[in-house]
Amino acid sequence: MKITENELRGKTVMSEEGLYLGIMRNTTVDSKTGQLLNILVEPSDDIDPRLYHLDQQGQIIFPFETIKSVKDVIIIGGQ
Repeated sequence: MKITENELRGKTVMSEEGLYLGIMRNTTVDSKTGQLLNILVEPSDDIDPRLYHLDQQGQIIFPFETIKSVKDVIIIGGQ
């Protein structure tokens, strides 16, 4: 089953431990290969975003490889 980027946008992002991390807002893609590199997450008020790698807009950057599951929510592991 294929999932498009548009289907991921707006999904809740959680850690494997059940911590609410935020909302998936965008992705970064390698312009030459089209490979998805990262997802960008608007951080939750419940976490300290300084504990994560942020982009210039203050969104948390998670490498695509850290996505463990995509269903009703996106599960991130191995941060």
